[in-house]
Amino acid sequence: MSIHPQPSRRGFSLIEILIVVAIILVIAAIAIPRFLDSKMAANEASAVSSVRQINTAQTTYSISYASVGYADDLAKLGPAPSNVVDSAHAGLIDWVLGCATQPCSKSGYSFAITNATGSPVVDYSITGVPQSVGQTGRRGFCGNRTNVITVDFAGGTNCTAPLQ
Repeated sequence: MSIHPQPSRRGFSLIEILIVVAIILVIAAIAIPRFLDSKMAANEASAVSSVRQINTAQTTYSISYASVGYADDLAKLGPAPSNVVDSAHAGLIDWVLGCATQPCSKSGYSFAITNATGSPVVDYSITGVPQSVGQTGRRGFCGNRTNVITVDFAGGTNCTAPLQ
């Protein structure tokens, strides 16, 4: 009788692989929602910053072009195609926020200047709303010539609560 060594076991069994996959899925299920919440928080912080930037540009624009007043469109605050700055393209904000056609998209939000009234323009509103409520952001943000930023907790333009 000869003694044969038992064959060595190589690799993992199906059960072991399934357990590892299950552990990875549990970790992913915990991490992904937190990542999405962090992404939305970052988008909202960017949106608030963008509304402030547009408000600052509006103040500069109204001082520089007093006969026009405030800009009634984001393109007027944006860069000039020919690098010649005038009231049609003041070069006060970047090409992302100062896009050719409103609304302008940045960091999951859409921005526009609305409710521009008067000639020269003496009043305006700024809106920044999530492109997909609950995915790119939860709250909508608004601003105006008073430089007070307000919030719509439903993600729209009905901003009634001050930003805190």
